[in-house]
Amino acid sequence: MNLSETTDDERVRGFSRRHAARPRVGVLVVHGFTATPLTVAGWAEEFHAAGFDVEVPLLPGHGTTAHDCDASTWADWLGGTAAALARLENESVVVAGISMGGGLVLRLAQLHPDRVHAVVLANPAVGLDPLRALAVQTLGRVLPTWPAIAGDLADPSVRVLAYDSTPLRALVSQAAGWRDVRRDLARVRQPVLLLRSRVDHVVPASSSRTVLAGISSRDVTEVVYANSFHELTSDVDSPSVFAESVRFARRVGG
Repeated sequence: MNLSETTDDERVRGFSRRHAARPRVGVLVVHGFTATPLTVAGWAEEFHAAGFDVEVPLLPGHGTTAHDCDASTWADWLGGTAAALARLENESVVVAGISMGGGLVLRLAQLHPDRVHAVVLANPAVGLDPLRALAVQTLGRVLPTWPAIAGDLADPSVRVLAYDSTPLRALVSQAAGWRDVRRDLARVRQPVLLLRSRVDHVVPASSSRTVLAGISSRDVTEVVYANSFHELTSDVDSPSVFAESVRFARRVGG
């Protein structure tokens, strides 16, 4: 399936929102693996409505075909998020990401502490449960795809735009990138808001526990949602997720 042919919504291709008078704080919002910026568009629009400049990139290999995704790597996605960070000319930046996007913005916080002022994470992915991790490392070398991981929603009326299969070489690359994120978690000293679902069929709760146990941040808030699954920014609790994120960004942004 070619996602670029399934919708005319310009937000699928990545988008920016700027205010006429540049605010002091901008927000970078990053989507997850196999998904598109459309899955975080509501999140980003709420940040913009609250007075922040916003940048929402389309990660390399996404928004087209699963084959394109399988030809991309963690380094490509990290490069795409770093380029988007550079496009925000605000004095400081809050970075926000869901799932793989959460792992990517954590890496930005580690590598660019001078630019990243605070971090918002929604069901962040920095690891898998042991059995799935083993399967990725073994089957990922011989099988081209798995069934889709996107679309884990409690709300049956909602659909997300994402690939209908999981490219395994790309997933193996992501797992390798997570090792760097986990190794350097202590370098994260910025304020952190971690939002997670009590029930997540894609990313285990141990991923969030790893983040919270490893970061050096003193200003840390965790919020657990009972009514949503993995796609937290598209599911039942998304209005609360948006409001909590805006409150946090306003507080840490002064």
